[in-house]
Amino acid sequence: MTSNTSRSADVQALIDDSPFSAYQWVVFALCFVIVLLDGFDTAAIGYIAPSLIKEWGVTRPMLGPVLSAALFGLAAGALAAGPLADRLGRKAVLVVSVAVFGVACLGSSFADGLTSLSVLRFLTGLGLGAAMPNAVTLMSEYCPAKRRSTLTNLMFCGFPLGAAFGGFLAAWMIPQWGWRSVLQLGGVTPLVLVVLLAVLLPESVRFLVTRRQPVERVRAVLGRVIGHAKVASVERFRLTETRPVTNERGGLALVLSRPYRLGSLMLWATYFMGLVIFYALINWMPILFKDAGLEPKTATLIAALFPLGGIGALVFGWLMDRFEPNRILAIGFALTAVSIWAIGQTSGQLAWLVVAVFVGGVLMNTAQSSLPALAAAYYPTNARATGVAWMMGIGRFGGIAGSFLVAQLSAQQMSFAGIFTVVAVPGLLAAIALLVKRASDPDRPGSGLRRLGEALAH
Repeated sequence: MTSNTSRSADVQALIDDSPFSAYQWVVFALCFVIVLLDGFDTAAIGYIAPSLIKEWGVTRPMLGPVLSAALFGLAAGALAAGPLADRLGRKAVLVVSVAVFGVACLGSSFADGLTSLSVLRFLTGLGLGAAMPNAVTLMSEYCPAKRRSTLTNLMFCGFPLGAAFGGFLAAWMIPQWGWRSVLQLGGVTPLVLVVLLAVLLPESVRFLVTRRQPVERVRAVLGRVIGHAKVASVERFRLTETRPVTNERGGLALVLSRPYRLGSLMLWATYFMGLVIFYALINWMPILFKDAGLEPKTATLIAALFPLGGIGALVFGWLMDRFEPNRILAIGFALTAVSIWAIGQTSGQLAWLVVAVFVGGVLMNTAQSSLPALAAAYYPTNARATGVAWMMGIGRFGGIAGSFLVAQLSAQQMSFAGIFTVVAVPGLLAAIALLVKRASDPDRPGSGLRRLGEALAH
């Protein structure tokens, strides 16, 4: 290293050239737990619904606001928190958002009616919606470039694992301590996590550099990641963006700027369509299977196979780091459409139904869980949190649409096969959207926009 390069260093190059350290694994673990808690909360609320019906004497339709309030909160939290994180920092928004959903979830355990529970569920969703995309953003900014998709997707595996554990824990806890105990666990755990985040979680060094923070602060954080000896002599840290930077302001203005507008819309559409499928099936499969003639217990067990497929995201992350990621995910969503259609063709064939549901779950959840990593790689640092958060926030409305879709199809007396054929269509639309995004990518080889980004790079 020459005297000139020893005085100036690119932060991403330093991360790329160093082994993945114990401190980076701490960042990974903290972000993993945040995603796990989101999965836990998503599954647990469905399991406490029968207890609410029994204790409060309400009907199933009356629970609609309680079950949907968190989805609206998730959307609102994501849309608001992304721009805030690009302005104030990833860590500050993460700590506050985890505190919000911890307090709100704990407060939900003391609710005495549907109205108060709905309000608290909205606040819980608000915190979760703000936390999830910022966890993805922070983790991606501490990953070596060649392993970013693999590690980000590995972190996102926390969601299906949290959903699975949420179901198992709720089934064990409710008979012993009642439904309120599930919400108490879901509230106390994030409050403990807040303390760990405040003490252990670093701010993104990429964010610090783009915000021109003092070199001493950047050196202190980066030293904990790659070793203080490697940064002791650095007098200036820089950040060379590989994505076009159209303005210094960043945030939503950059996400919707001309080079990124079409790609952003396609990401939103893809995430929206994926959640149409996920919530349509996760909410309605047990009922549809029961109506098709399966025993209620069997229907529930088979439906429970669907969310477990998200652990396959690790494989897609590995593929995305080695091949063109938009094509990989487009293939994943196209195969998802085929597998969802296949579920509808297995009525009366129990063995094939089990296979179709599991394969459909692996493909759908794997493709959907890989989208945050794709979005994080698509945007430059000063708009990354906004880009990821707005994709997830807009996409949450797909979950709301999916919940109502199957209800409307059932009301029209559509057949079992017909319902799954309709639910498969969003998978094809998601695949098309990803191919359109790839065609519009400003960072494709030879793009003049790529050269403009390099000229404007920090």
